[in-house]
Amino acid sequence: MKSLLVGTLDTVLDSTSKVAPFRILHHTPDSQVYWSIACGVTKEEIFQHWDWLQQNIMRTLSVFDSSEDITSFVQGKIRGLIAEEGKTSLVLEEDPEKFREALLRFEKWFELPPKEKLVTYYSCSYWRGKVPCQGWLYLSTNFMCFYSYLLGAEVKLIISWDEIWRLEKTSNVILTESIHVLVHGEDHYFSMLLHLSETFVIMEQLADYSIKRLFDKEAFQREPALSDPLQITKRGLEAHAKSEQFRTFFRLPKEENLLEVHESFLWVPFSHYNTLGKICLSENYLCFASQDGSQCHVIIPMREVINVEKPDSSSRALTVCVRGKRALRFSEVRGYQRLANSIRSRCGISPSPQHSASSEVIRGECQSLINHFDDNPEDVTLMVGQKDSSKAVSTEALMTVFHPQDVENLDPKMLKEKMKEQSWNIHFSEYGRGTSMFFTRKTRDLIVRGVPEALRGELWMLFSGAVNDMATHPGYYTDLVEQSLGTSTLATDEIERDLHRSLPEHPAFQSDTGISALRRVLTAYAYRNPKIGYCQAMNILTSVLLLYAKEEEAFWLLVAVCERMLPDYFNRRIIGALVDQAVFEDLIRDHLPQLVDHMTDLSFFSSVSLSWFLTLFISVLPIESAVNVVDCFFYDGIKAILQLGLAVLDYNMGALISCQDDAEAVTILNKFFDSVTNKDSPLPSTVKQASVGNNDKASHFNVDISELIREAYEKYGNIRSEEVESSRKRNKLHVIQTLEDTTKQNVIRVVTQEVRFSASHLDGLYNLFKRQHFLSCYWTMKSPALLHHDPSLAYLDQYQLGFQQFSVLFSLLAPWAFCNAKSTLSLWVFRLIDENQDGLVNFKEFCFALDTLYSGSFTNKLKFLFKLHLPPAFDLPEDGVIKKSPERGRGKVDLQAYLKQWQNEILKKEETIKDLPRINQTQFIQFSKTLYNIFHGDPEEESLYRAVAHVTSLLLRMEEVGRRLHEPSSPPESAKPANAAAAEEEEPTTEEASTTPESSDTSSSRYRRDAGTDLTEMEWSFSFEQVLASLLNEPTIVSFFERPVDVQTKLGQARIAQLKLKANK
Repeated sequence: MKSLLVGTLDTVLDSTSKVAPFRILHHTPDSQVYWSIACGVTKEEIFQHWDWLQQNIMRTLSVFDSSEDITSFVQGKIRGLIAEEGKTSLVLEEDPEKFREALLRFEKWFELPPKEKLVTYYSCSYWRGKVPCQGWLYLSTNFMCFYSYLLGAEVKLIISWDEIWRLEKTSNVILTESIHVLVHGEDHYFSMLLHLSETFVIMEQLADYSIKRLFDKEAFQREPALSDPLQITKRGLEAHAKSEQFRTFFRLPKEENLLEVHESFLWVPFSHYNTLGKICLSENYLCFASQDGSQCHVIIPMREVINVEKPDSSSRALTVCVRGKRALRFSEVRGYQRLANSIRSRCGISPSPQHSASSEVIRGECQSLINHFDDNPEDVTLMVGQKDSSKAVSTEALMTVFHPQDVENLDPKMLKEKMKEQSWNIHFSEYGRGTSMFFTRKTRDLIVRGVPEALRGELWMLFSGAVNDMATHPGYYTDLVEQSLGTSTLATDEIERDLHRSLPEHPAFQSDTGISALRRVLTAYAYRNPKIGYCQAMNILTSVLLLYAKEEEAFWLLVAVCERMLPDYFNRRIIGALVDQAVFEDLIRDHLPQLVDHMTDLSFFSSVSLSWFLTLFISVLPIESAVNVVDCFFYDGIKAILQLGLAVLDYNMGALISCQDDAEAVTILNKFFDSVTNKDSPLPSTVKQASVGNNDKASHFNVDISELIREAYEKYGNIRSEEVESSRKRNKLHVIQTLEDTTKQNVIRVVTQEVRFSASHLDGLYNLFKRQHFLSCYWTMKSPALLHHDPSLAYLDQYQLGFQQFSVLFSLLAPWAFCNAKSTLSLWVFRLIDENQDGLVNFKEFCFALDTLYSGSFTNKLKFLFKLHLPPAFDLPEDGVIKKSPERGRGKVDLQAYLKQWQNEILKKEETIKDLPRINQTQFIQFSKTLYNIFHGDPEEESLYRAVAHVTSLLLRMEEVGRRLHEPSSPPESAKPANAAAAEEEEPTTEEASTTPESSDTSSSRYRRDAGTDLTEMEWSFSFEQVLASLLNEPTIVSFFERPVDVQTKLGQARIAQLKLKANK
């Protein structure tokens, strides 16, 4: 009893398992939301927090005019304190001694391979039904593990990250707040975590890391910082997550990493006040984002910075001067000296003595810039300088060429267009123009009202961040065009097929000018990114980009969309689009409950909305209306598409609720899209896109796209980008696992027709096969097995095992103890079932082998063993490495080879025992050794050995008799005695014997290469019929091979041993 209590106390008692019982909440009047801003374990601690709030925050609240401003200020201040506290407490939390103890417990309890990297651990409760088990949660690179020991009851849980279907924070009546994990249909709940949000974020990051690394390699290869699984740390994951969030928010290139964050105030000249926010510094960019609800942010490329000055050391302020008569003044900057030095070093501004000598002059120039900016905002302009484009590519937007604006045209639409341009020019004069423009709420309001035709390309480049890609890669696109010119791949074939389907009604794509530009952009991108290559819908999107942007700009816009703004959309499995459809379904449940009540199956909306996401509504809306949607997309990202989708469904709510079936709902939506117009569009009717649906709109009122977008922002603009990203991560797990499950079901459906395994057994075998594939990837930075997984291949070939992987799994599942991972028998089996000799075995081939060994007849099992000792299984090099290996994922697919292989499989006839070649002396000796090894350890081992010895001696005597009967034969006929003996002993096989000398000669040809060897002694052989007939006379051997195998038990043992076997290697 004492030992039970000690073990229980060891796993339960820990100060970190307590949840703080006291909290201080902040409440905004007329709001139902309460913000937790402080917590404490004791009354004394919470009162200390209260005193601090009174002294440091409450006294300053009187300067604010509205309760919303107070809430924004308090939130920003508390978040800043938490961030600072996190920096100082990080070292204390990661106590090396405690972590070392936790690592030892982790290794002892779970017996995982030594290479498995423990990232962090937490004290928590795991719920088994309605009973909580207090214990420890360990998060490692590849596994989530839990251990509890309560009064003799041990609970041990090991879950691979790649097996998780759902990972989310939940709450219910019993569990106020917990983490829910769904794995293979089983629910797991973890609660009583002191740092639940932190724990969840780390779990989310590890799951996302595993998914990218093992399933979604296209995304993973773009993140070299996480390529080595042995170097993953909690701090590294946090830094990577922050960098990813930083890049997403500011639309920066994927190479940028968040290096420094400083809280400060920025003087906003157009509002004449200091806004609180954070300075974010990366390798090549200085960014600022407000935290007071003003939604103001600015991006300064380091290439634009000309000087950094500190006006007054006592004020903790600094001024950043940029090209184009611009200056930004930051104040109350913690660590301003370090920030100034960092900016200088990255801009190449040297704080040398000669630089210091002229500092007063430069300071005066900066101050004059600030004063000039304050007094004359209309003079502020900043345009990004670009190198002259190559003459090989188009230097004008197609809309400029095919629809030049008539400056003398003063019709109402052109007048409204001029008014829009004037509004934007005023905006530019106040907020700046180009890369260092301030982004504010007013910017979004102008976007919602519509972007002028003349400014559309420029603003798309700015909002997407493509302007920075293009500025930092001069000449890149021209080089790509030249390199990709004349290449022939599957992608180029698909591009050629779709060129004339891209906005065919637009004059620009009825001419060679537009078609050639489209071809160059798509081919160059396919050459740049062969993992994506070309995907349908890219042609439609690129066509619209070319209308408003120059050719090189359209290329960089396509890069921004495919690689940053819509990740994983344009690949074989369109994972990104499926994930956003799942996010869309969640939003429908939250915002359109009436529709959910009527249509319980929301998968209909997923199928209908796929084209909305893939083409940004371009394929369903007239072009003059669709470009307004693209405007919003480049500013707000996928959030704009989700908002508009909700607005479309909301607008048609009544009709959708009353419809009887899906077809009627599709018709309703198509009619609605046909009715959407852009009353302000200055484009002539020859350029506008004709409706693709029914032109009879008498029963439908026209809907203006600007009004629809405005309504979408008014009703659903409160959807936060952070919520969308969180929902994306949550749904990505489910989407990928659903695709994987579909692959599994299709593979099982194909294999089950040709084997005797049940569906449940095949399911278990597939899970083991797939897990073995991943086990070789878990602890290796560049595992060859990762290259074997190609989701674009046929279902059967998506997961394949090399020899090392196969030998381990085969040793766990083989019915005989002799078949260990290092035995030559595993090598021969691998060679035998690898029919195309590419060094890889797929699931179907693996199942065929096991099915024969588990459920085959005595004859089939013996035939399988017999073939293991014939070429190609027995004759290949002993290292098991097959040099012939297919090149995957690149170049043009040889369709003829695939068709020929398919035809051969159809015409392939079932092999009979008469088709088997004869076995020569060396092969027969090895065959006998194999039988001895298989019987080793069996209870009837002695009788089985005697039976094999008897059969062997019998066959040898038969061969000796045959040889003596044919001794007078001439040397050229030396191959005949064995066959004649076989004919005398086995009368029913005389026909086969007369046809086998040729095959016998082939199979033993390598033994005749030695000139000094007596052919009459070496060239003897046995047919399969002879071996079969002899073994059938031994009931002990027959009963051994016909002994049934408990498949379920075998699978269960293999699941348990699979990890341990890897750990013990």
